[in-house]
Order: sequence, then structure tokens, then C-alpha cells
Amino acid sequence: MAKLLHLSCSPRPDSESSAGARVFLDGFRQARPDWDIDVMDLWRERLPEFIGPIVEAKYARMKSQPFDDAQRRSFSEAERIALRFSLADRVLISTPMWNFGIPYKLKQWFDIVIQPGLTFRFDPAQGYLPLLTDRPTIVILASGGDFVTGMNRGRIDMATPYLREALRFIGVSDVRFVPIGPTTGPTEPIHAAREAAYRRLGTMAARF
Repeated sequence: MAKLLHLSCSPRPDSESSAGARVFLDGFRQARPDWDIDVMDLWRERLPEFIGPIVEAKYARMKSQPFDDAQRRSFSEAERIALRFSLADRVLISTPMWNFGIPYKLKQWFDIVIQPGLTFRFDPAQGYLPLLTDRPTIVILASGGDFVTGMNRGRIDMATPYLREALRFIGVSDVRFVPIGPTTGPTEPIHAAREAAYRRLGTMAARF
């Protein structure tokens, strides 16, 4: 069965990014009722802390050294999470922008799955090479400011370039971003931005 993996990255079920994801998923279910939708809530599922044996396992892998038992157990958790991602035919990421970047839980997810021999390899002549195959991916990014039309008052969107490069590092370059913002300020721009994003998400869901 074809699978859509949804990485849900907001701790609030009523957040703007969560609401956008519901709009998209409602349309997606109508368009592709035979698909399996695997929701991974990064705030409720176990993510191993990137400390101790899993760090040692990463460096052991880079040096082509064998794992000890603790390293093997820790690396198996990274394998489990990376496999869940690799089995998806399509990916949806819904996330808020925190302090102009991404939530630490999403960063932790990347730190876990970006592992040598698992999602990338290093070639002395070519550098870092991804090991995963590309797959269509949509990122719903909700932010307090409007980073599309310049209403962010000079602040920098650091979330979009990070997500684009982190995904590309593991082989995913077919990525489309759907910003939802502004989410703070006058009511009229907030409403207009939200409705425009919802319309776009509805259209994308039918074609994704």
C-alpha cells in the first residue's frame, strides 16, 4: 500500500501549522482514499536523545569500526526512524517557526536520521552523497511574520533554508513550501494569509 508520512512538529493541536495539515490531509484522503497515512507526532513519539552510545555509534560507523552492544542498540533506534521515513512514497512536514528556525524536536529528528551508511555516505572524490531516494515532500511552515511579501520587518527566515538543505542532504530535493503567515498582527492580513494557504493546500492535496 502506498504511504504518506506526516511529520507533525507542533506541540499544539490547534496551532496554525496543525490546522494547515488537517486541511491538506482532508483533501489528500479524498483524492487518494487507498493510501496509508502514517502520522509521526514528534512530541509524543520516542526520539532517542543524541548523546552517549548513539554519538559513539555514529563515529564508529564513520571510522568503519564495529559497534559494541550499547552502540548497536542505539543505532537500531536511528535505523527504525530512518526506515519509517524511507518507506514513505510522499512526505508531509507541518511545523511552526520558532525563533526564526525550527522546533528542537524536528532538529532532533534530523540529527537522529542523518547517519553515515544509513542516509548518507562519504566519497573522497565526490564528498557527501545521499542514500535515500527522492520523494515528493510538502512543508507547511507557520510563522508569526510574513516572510513572503516582506512584512517580517527585516528578520530572517532560517527555517526554510535549513529544511531544504537537510532534506537534500539525505536525498530529498522535490520539496515545496507552503508558508502560513503572518499569524500575529492585524486580523485582516492574518485571515487573508490563512485562506490563501488553505486554498493552495487544497489544490496541492488533490495533485500530490
